[in-house]
Amino acid sequence: MAALKTIYLLSLLLAFSIHSYSQKTVPIPPNPDSPATHHLHALTGTEPVDLIDVGRHLLMRHPSPRLDTAVKKPGRLYGSVLPSAEFTLQTGFAMELVGNVAFYTQDNPKENLSSIYLNLTYTLKNQLLVPIQGNIWSKDNKYNFISDYRFEKFPQNTYGLGSLTTTGDVDPIDFFYLRFYTTLLRTIAKDFYVGLGYNVDYYYKVREVSPTPGIITDFERYGLHSTAASSGPTFNLLYDGRRNALSPEPGYYASLVFRPNFTALGSDSNWQSLQFDARAYKHFPAGSKNMIAFWTFDWFTLHGNPPYLQLPATASDTYSNMGRGYIQGRFRGKDCLYLESEYRFGLTSNGFLGGVVFVNAQSFTEPVTNRFEAINPGWGGGIRIRLNKFSRTNVCLDYGFGLHGSQGIFANLGEVF
Repeated sequence: MAALKTIYLLSLLLAFSIHSYSQKTVPIPPNPDSPATHHLHALTGTEPVDLIDVGRHLLMRHPSPRLDTAVKKPGRLYGSVLPSAEFTLQTGFAMELVGNVAFYTQDNPKENLSSIYLNLTYTLKNQLLVPIQGNIWSKDNKYNFISDYRFEKFPQNTYGLGSLTTTGDVDPIDFFYLRFYTTLLRTIAKDFYVGLGYNVDYYYKVREVSPTPGIITDFERYGLHSTAASSGPTFNLLYDGRRNALSPEPGYYASLVFRPNFTALGSDSNWQSLQFDARAYKHFPAGSKNMIAFWTFDWFTLHGNPPYLQLPATASDTYSNMGRGYIQGRFRGKDCLYLESEYRFGLTSNGFLGGVVFVNAQSFTEPVTNRFEAINPGWGGGIRIRLNKFSRTNVCLDYGFGLHGSQGIFANLGEVF
């Protein structure tokens, strides 16, 4: 979630991290060195190390090494759970439990890694967020099943439409939200897929909180209703050359989704949208393990008027990651252009620590002219902590900046894109 966020209690990761069923421990002979020397040598060498290893070396006198004897064995689970506390501009103080499970469906070096992501968040502002998201690949990558199911009770601030709004335009709102997105893709060539899906969005008990008398907000001008429903099929084109979406290696990704919504299928109105999501990853400099990554996420309303809360907005992508440097929902409009680049580099030879620097830019169309009239940049940097060395899952902690003093800590489980 794009917002001020502080994560602590990392030691709890050790108790909640799920190991691969294919792992085994290998006895090692007694070490004549002191425990401190043994721990330092084990954690500063070149062998891969993650947070579980660090915890084992801190808590055990002579821990045996964790080996993965069947990395690509079908059905073996690689999971991680991250309990944390956080403070965000959107939520205030919150407790969060984030987890993912990754696995392969066959023993094939070209097999894509499947994953399931779960996030449970409760805040002192009486907000509750429960997303369950899956990206499952069949054998030989023939089919790709993508799901995104959510329940939210999420009071939040909106700031009106367009890229020229200010924090003085804040409009607190409250609502409940249900999402049911499911897509099935079939391969038509190596790494190319076509597919069909169905998306349902339902908002209820939508209201403005303590609106200022005599002030008409952008939400009211656009159309404020206590409920809002959208329902319709999706038509999908996908190219995915990544083998591990949690920590991509050099390659490319591109997704095109056309969504028409119809009153005959339960929508409040007929409207159409088009989303384009493209990413590229390259080692830089060549021959190193450092990575430069590029991401564009563009969202256009082709026809009609989507519900206000369903318009493109800051952090409105699937995993709420776009727009680091700004609070979630800071900008909103009928059309959106977004571009980001991130440089990823190692800080330790064993892969335990890494760093990133990033820069992004977002622009939304204005409500009257329907034109892009301003660009809002964001920038920053962060660290990466290897949570699970077998699935290469990282804990991502970034500090981002935006215009007019916007700044904060942004956290993620797995790379931001």
